[in-house]
Amino acid sequence: MARVLLLFGGRSAEHEVSCSSAVSVLEALRSVGHRVVPVGIDRTGAWYLADPTRRPLVADGRPVRLGVPDGVLRVGADEVGFDVAFPVLHGPFGEDGTIQGLFEMVEKPYVGCGVLASAVAMDKDVTKRLVRLAGVATSDWVVVRRDGFRDDPHGAVARVIATLGSDVFVKPTALGSSVGISRAGSEAELKESIDEALRYGDSVVVEETIRGREIEVAMLEGPRSSLPGEVFPAGEWYDYDSKYHDEESRFEAPANLSDGRIAEVRELAARAFLALGCRGLARVDFFYEQGKRGFVFNEVNTMPGFTPISGFPKMWAATGVSYSELCDELVSLALGD
Repeated sequence: MARVLLLFGGRSAEHEVSCSSAVSVLEALRSVGHRVVPVGIDRTGAWYLADPTRRPLVADGRPVRLGVPDGVLRVGADEVGFDVAFPVLHGPFGEDGTIQGLFEMVEKPYVGCGVLASAVAMDKDVTKRLVRLAGVATSDWVVVRRDGFRDDPHGAVARVIATLGSDVFVKPTALGSSVGISRAGSEAELKESIDEALRYGDSVVVEETIRGREIEVAMLEGPRSSLPGEVFPAGEWYDYDSKYHDEESRFEAPANLSDGRIAEVRELAARAFLALGCRGLARVDFFYEQGKRGFVFNEVNTMPGFTPISGFPKMWAATGVSYSELCDELVSLALGD
């Protein structure tokens, strides 16, 4: 059995989501015999040895330092050994290649995608370009950069409308969990939405609105794909509140699709997983336009939500892999067992 450094919290907007997910991962890993060292990262980026009995886990306690380049984890003057890191971290600094690069520098194995795949999957523009090159249909999109929008906002908006129309979604290029995303239905709303999304980065991705079912596939290294699941948002679309606060939103796995469609979307998810160079795990999201384009790629999430009722573990449970087996498998993959 391994000694697992479980990282949670982080500096992103998904801090609380990470803390909740980490509780489930900690309990699952312990249930199969792993030793777990929970370390919380607060919103400033400081590391703390967390109390494993608190629910949810909280990023406070004794300060922790990870030595570079020796890879020694120190709590005060004490050294705490670990075999593998399990970063249950979402968004910037957690699944964008940053923390992955740190563990590469200290030569410690870690759960999940590597530096390049993590960074690429966080960038919606680059992701869509690579997935489209791999022969997977994607939604149409336009990138609006801060400098161009600042110099000529009217021209930037006009370019988007000429390409996509006025009914669009506006997203920060490199962010997760629907943070900063809004829907625009007019020229004025589009300008306002771009302004808002640019608060989170130097560019935004504006995408066509697709009216279709939201289908997801969970991936493990291999690649191996789960049975797909389907999102049923309570509101008009699956925004941040729908994902984490609205109890009327639901996720069902397996999705109600024909055997042929299930095989098709699993193959497309595997193609996207490989196109981005993913390893370990990822969740691949699609829209399904029945009678039109069929499955249309939306995005790849390299560290999806990890509570037992989150979509990723629910899809694997529907495929016959329990939550504890899933967490144990991810540790084994990271260790190369």
